[in-house]
Amino acid sequence: MKAVHVLNGPNLNLLGTREPETYGHATLADIEAGLAARCKPRGLILYFRQSNHEGDLVTWVQDAGRASEPVILNAGAYSHTSIALHDAIKAVKADVIEVHLSNIHARESFRHRSLISPVARGVILGFGALSYDLALEALLAQAEAAGKPGPA
Repeated sequence: MKAVHVLNGPNLNLLGTREPETYGHATLADIEAGLAARCKPRGLILYFRQSNHEGDLVTWVQDAGRASEPVILNAGAYSHTSIALHDAIKAVKADVIEVHLSNIHARESFRHRSLISPVARGVILGFGALSYDLALEALLAQAEAAGKPGPA
């Protein structure tokens, strides 16, 4: 594993100020800085992106999948609605770990179903910003178990 893509969906640019009782006080920049600090000593390239537009996320998933690079995906509300993201992950056989800051199963019923989960390698949710770190550790452990620990 030489790179990891961290893709963030709608409204995640508002982290730190949007419903901090649900999403915490960490900003998206805080999360990116934390992941960058974990990736750098391992020689991993971190592609960290956010968009409020579904098509951007679809394109980025396709790009990562074609490059055989793993994805940490917090699709936000698109997790519950996007057949396009589901299809993109499935089409390019992207290795995706779905993350959510909150426990979606402890929230409104419309958030209980994810269209991403069935095509994701795994799902990590409910640990706030730590969810991203746990996803990265899972990807690293999988790569090591497969004999591909990365450039470091």
